[in-house]
Amino acid sequence: MNKIEIPLSKTKILLGVIGSIAFVILGTIFLITPDTFITPILRNEQTIMIVGVAAVVFFGAVGVYTFKKLFDKTIGLTIDEKGITDNSNASSVGLIVWEEIVQIRTEEIMSNKFLLIFVSDPEKYIGRVSGIKRKLLQSSFKMYGTPISITSNTLKYNFNDLERLLRERLEEQRGRREDSKTNE
Repeated sequence: MNKIEIPLSKTKILLGVIGSIAFVILGTIFLITPDTFITPILRNEQTIMIVGVAAVVFFGAVGVYTFKKLFDKTIGLTIDEKGITDNSNASSVGLIVWEEIVQIRTEEIMSNKFLLIFVSDPEKYIGRVSGIKRKLLQSSFKMYGTPISITSNTLKYNFNDLERLLRERLEEQRGRREDSKTNE
């Protein structure tokens, strides 16, 4: 099996940084002048200020992470005979071994597609990390039944092509395992 290395897309990451900055600025404006944002939906200043704080905290953290990712020299995703090595997002787990992958499923939230990678021992992958990353994986596990997800949002690769590539490689690996069992 030939090794495929998919680099991080600095353009996509830079757009993420710019978007985060915009939302932090908007959140800050909500905090400074909440009265100017009163509408039939947001009727009180306190609610607007809470939205402002949430925007500053969440998008501030996303902005810091994506800014660091701009200078990340590691490959975003590597696909080889061992498995999939993921370094594409904040909840990346590193090497996902082919033999442990049970299923690959596509999900979409607000027109944002991502691949869920179901593995035979999810706790093993959660146990590899700590802190906020562990909380992200645990949250994903509760929501989707797997802690592992891969998106092409930060990769120089089209999502549909990535989905097709990973599914083909998984089937290829399963075929090799079946062949080796038959030859025993």
